[in-house]
Order: sequence, then C-alpha cells, then structure tokens
Amino acid sequence: MQLGAFSISLTVKDLAKSKAFYEGLGFSDLGGSGSDGWVIMKNGETVIGLFQDMFEKNILTFNPGWDQDAKKLDAFTDIRALQKTLKDKGYSFVQEVDETTTGPGSLMLLDPDGNPILIDQHV
Repeated sequence: MQLGAFSISLTVKDLAKSKAFYEGLGFSDLGGSGSDGWVIMKNGETVIGLFQDMFEKNILTFNPGWDQDAKKLDAFTDIRALQKTLKDKGYSFVQEVDETTTGPGSLMLLDPDGNPILIDQHV
C-alpha cells in the first residue's frame, strides 16, 4: 500500500524562530509564505511542515498523488481506496474522507500511542 509523499508536521511556538533553526540545518522553503502560520521545508528528500497555533500535536503526514517535491504523480492510489483498504484491515478513524466524492480529501487515524496520522490528498 502506497500512502504517498511523507512529511512530519511539527507544531511550533514561534514560526520565524523555528524556520531559522531548520534553515541552519540545511532546509529550504518548499511551500507556504509563513504569513498564514505555516511553511513547508525540504532538505534532500526530507520534508517537514512547521505550523504555528494550528494543532496540538506533531502529525505524521502522507500525501497520496504527490512526490517528495509536491508534484502530481501520474498514477497513485486514491485516498478513498486507501481508506477502504484500511477499514477492511480493521482500522478506525478520527476523521474519514467522504467516499462519494473525488479529488482532494483527507482522513486521520491514531497510532497505538495516540500519534495522529494524516493522509491528505491534494489532487
């Protein structure tokens, strides 16, 4: 099962300070301006999102339909098919994608330790 491009979404207290910290580690801007409280950064194939005042916990994020550069893939498993496969395996969800729709959608589940996992399809 391919979940899509992986990143970790970090909740931060001071976006500018965190952005400068990660820039010092070699990360550069991939998306977001920071003016709306978030920025996506990349170092090699590693992608992180920095989010100020948007959620309580860090989130493991997967993006079906995107590669690690946030570019659309020609072929990928739609989020609704992923949700069905996970349901068939007995997973439960905090948030489900509407299976009657197409295109963008998201779902969220928790791992056994309560860590949020977001599967967020933008295409």
